[in-house]
Amino acid sequence: MDLKDVCTLDGDAVKVSDVAKLREAMDGLIYDAVFEAGDEKKRAKLTVLKEACKAAGAIPSSIQGLYEAMGKDYPGFTVPAINIRGLTYDTARAIFRKAMELKVGAMIFEIARSEIGYTKQRPLEYSTVVCAAAVREGYKGPVFIQGDHFQIIRKYFSSDPDAETTYVKGLIKEAIDAEFYNIDIDTSTLVDLSMGSLKEQQFPNFHNAALLSDYIRGIEPEGVTVSVGGEIGEIGGKNSDTDELKAYLDGFKEEHKKGPGLSKLSVQTGTSHGGVVLPDGTLAQVKIDFDTLRALSDISRKEYSLSGCVQHGASTLPDEAFDMFPETTTSEVHLATGFQNIIYDSKHLPTGFRAEIYDYINSEFSGEKKEDQTDEQFIYSTRKKGFGATKQKWWDLPSNVREPIMKELEEKFDLLFRKLKVVDTLDITSRTVKPVVVNKLNGAAKGLL
Repeated sequence: MDLKDVCTLDGDAVKVSDVAKLREAMDGLIYDAVFEAGDEKKRAKLTVLKEACKAAGAIPSSIQGLYEAMGKDYPGFTVPAINIRGLTYDTARAIFRKAMELKVGAMIFEIARSEIGYTKQRPLEYSTVVCAAAVREGYKGPVFIQGDHFQIIRKYFSSDPDAETTYVKGLIKEAIDAEFYNIDIDTSTLVDLSMGSLKEQQFPNFHNAALLSDYIRGIEPEGVTVSVGGEIGEIGGKNSDTDELKAYLDGFKEEHKKGPGLSKLSVQTGTSHGGVVLPDGTLAQVKIDFDTLRALSDISRKEYSLSGCVQHGASTLPDEAFDMFPETTTSEVHLATGFQNIIYDSKHLPTGFRAEIYDYINSEFSGEKKEDQTDEQFIYSTRKKGFGATKQKWWDLPSNVREPIMKELEEKFDLLFRKLKVVDTLDITSRTVKPVVVNKLNGAAKGLL
């Protein structure tokens, strides 16, 4: 089925004549758009399909309103922000299925600067795939899509600050154009510990974060307030403390010029991205400093009106740890590698296919293996890069492989939604977030209808 069969142009907007037919055709439509060979035609197909999704009720939105409410009165839940690296359409469908079952409204789909590269998912593709999954499952309402760790990389910045800043601004613009209305700025990499005072140490962090935040305010669509996050503790480094938080937020407030400030702040309390891998490929137990997380969230909310603090690198924690995030009034938790592990380690993933992906990793990324790494450690830490170049092979796995893997993921989403207490958050989300439809239709996309 072609989009023309279910969509028409109504002036400059897409109108869906039959939502049921659009849902039935979505599997083929999104596959065709994602794997379109020509770049310009791919952008056109993704654009018109995302417009159709919005017309069907799945609307990319900012979570700003909810986070402003959380800053006034913590509602008792922690918002999961989920990074999807592979099998994105199927995984997003599984998330929406579980969310609809449990009446979850407070959840975020995100992708980091690094992931955009190695998973080969540019922002327009990612946002369209997520919205397509929403429509396929019959979801209607705000869809929160986030740029995670839009990071200034220290070595590039040290070499050419203007070039690195310009690159990150370009990524931000691309993301907002693709309707990522939630952006996490990460300039924590620039903290200079050689300086004497905390404010001097944090200056490169809050100064550049403020510049990027002001840039966002200058390009966000009319009627949309992008939710902007900052970061003080580079994940995997030393734990954050209250003095560091105050130095950053006070400095940001001084430097920031346009519109609302930050809605949240990412901190470090003991985790690392992907977990700590032991020589046999298993994960070491990680202890989070929940007392610090509680103190930082409390100060950020009471003294700075933020929604609270954000915990990164949490998906590989033991299940019992997730109850603590709402208890410590954490506003958001980022989850990625644990879902990737479920996919790779599933008994339903054919052994031959897994071996093919691992052979590709060993062939293409062997130069990244460290001298002290075992083979198991190398594969575990690098297999995230096995989704990009082989993306179509993953999507082409038969349904009798993909569906049981998605059942495993759904079980994990069920557990996380319950432990993070986001069950029955549809009401507060609908009260605090009013989706704004931003027309993104352009000439090339119009030509497809």
